[in-house]
Amino acid sequence: MPEGNQTGISQFLLLGLPIPPEHQHLFYALFLAMYLTTVLGNLIIIILIRLDSQLHTPMYLFLSNLSFSDLCFSSVTMPKLLQNMQSQDTSIPYAGCLSQMYFFLLFGDLESFLLVAMAYDRYVAICFPLHYTSIMSPKLCVSLVVLSWVLTTFHAMLHTLLMARLSFCEDNVIPHFFCDMSALLKLSCSDTHVNELVIFVMGGLILVIPFVLIVVSYARIVSSILKVPSARGIRKAFSTCGSHLSVVSLFYGTVIGLYLCPSANNSTVKETVMAMMYTVVTPMLNPFIYSLRNRDMKGALGRVISKKKVFFWL
Repeated sequence: MPEGNQTGISQFLLLGLPIPPEHQHLFYALFLAMYLTTVLGNLIIIILIRLDSQLHTPMYLFLSNLSFSDLCFSSVTMPKLLQNMQSQDTSIPYAGCLSQMYFFLLFGDLESFLLVAMAYDRYVAICFPLHYTSIMSPKLCVSLVVLSWVLTTFHAMLHTLLMARLSFCEDNVIPHFFCDMSALLKLSCSDTHVNELVIFVMGGLILVIPFVLIVVSYARIVSSILKVPSARGIRKAFSTCGSHLSVVSLFYGTVIGLYLCPSANNSTVKETVMAMMYTVVTPMLNPFIYSLRNRDMKGALGRVISKKKVFFWL
């Protein structure tokens, strides 16, 4: 079949997760709870930053965008997964599959760029506290956010257009719970070498370089804090960087392992579990790691609640 903007099928079938039928209801309740926690946690952060003027700072500008990205990133896959777990019809239209892939790439890439911006913000705040205001100017912060959105939009569109040019013949069963790019490439009956090359090259730019920048930023932060010879400094270093780097490693480690370092020994179950880690677990953990245990966020929550109480009594 010649390559073109056509396909021999009109829909795909998502196999979903390899869960025994007797455990379907248990896992459905678990994933529903995780998704609701993700939505609620990230919505609280967005609303608090919006309502509290004391949180109108560069760090919380990045945090609000990260929360929005996490909320959308999880919403791209989880509602469809939950629907399929409760329904006998696991089909997804061809156009819907490409749309899901586009938004999955968009918000996944956006998280990568925002994590870099946040790491740089903390690096400047801790290593150059006296120059923080002049370096992290409103213009620079807005520019970083806008640049992140623009780059991720074009990157997601590039992969989607390249996927749309491929042909799909008889096999339309995707052994995954969402329209994963690598799974779709395996189903194509067209030449996918261009797609694979773009994934490798662009993946290095979108994933590996940001990951290296984040690690370098936190390494400089730890080095700066440890120059203060005190147990308090050491505790602050690990408090600042330990939990952040654990989530960053979880996100980047699974994504890089899946897309840039694929292994022939990786089973479908292993790949699905790895995908669950960065599509479900990471967006759920980010609000707790980056924000909700933060003193500023707790203070903002208290102030917002107090204002609501005063408004209610008035």
